[in-house]
Amino acid sequence: MIFSLPLKLEFHCHTRASKDSLTRPADLIKAARRKGLDRLVITDHNSIAGALEAQAIDPQLVIVGEEIMTTKGEILAAFVREEIPPFLSPQETIRRLKAQGAFISVSHPFDELRAGGWKESDLLEIAPFVDAIEVYNSRCILPRFNHRAREFAEKHHLAGTVGSDAHAAFEVGRSVLLLDQFTGPQEMRKVIRGARFRVKWSPWWFHLTSRYASIYKKLRKS
Repeated sequence: MIFSLPLKLEFHCHTRASKDSLTRPADLIKAARRKGLDRLVITDHNSIAGALEAQAIDPQLVIVGEEIMTTKGEILAAFVREEIPPFLSPQETIRRLKAQGAFISVSHPFDELRAGGWKESDLLEIAPFVDAIEVYNSRCILPRFNHRAREFAEKHHLAGTVGSDAHAAFEVGRSVLLLDQFTGPQEMRKVIRGARFRVKWSPWWFHLTSRYASIYKKLRKS
């Protein structure tokens, strides 16, 4: 009997296409390869430009994703073919993602310190229509945010994703999914419930990289 090694997947990371990152796609790819990642879902804020640039460099590694701000919170998607604009309703965002076959998760759902966090009542409305929720995000400063996400997923029988939420290249791969082999979104849906998690918390000062990037970009525009 032949056993295949699991894929090591980073589901949540950013490039300079995000407003709060200065990471070049090529540098993110180098860091991911150096750390032994097999798949890298690049999920820039409201943009797939960085992911497309990275995929052109390394199509075997990179999956095009997007982190989309809705009117209620942020949605995290993989296998995105058409960019979704921000500030649509969660229901419309999900409808557009489903129309292109994307795999749909929900970013750091209970992080009260971020604009992209969710109220539980709003999350309950969309829970039947997503493939997973993010049950561990390395950049959640307080452990209870991740604990609540894990408890919510278990209570409502939802699959989980984890991610580093890397905004700098050195962060990538801190939290990864170990998954059976898959190629597209439909196969990912089949294997996601068997995923194992390898997670690592990122200290508060990691956020200084994204804060610096945001300030730098604002000053460049002024």
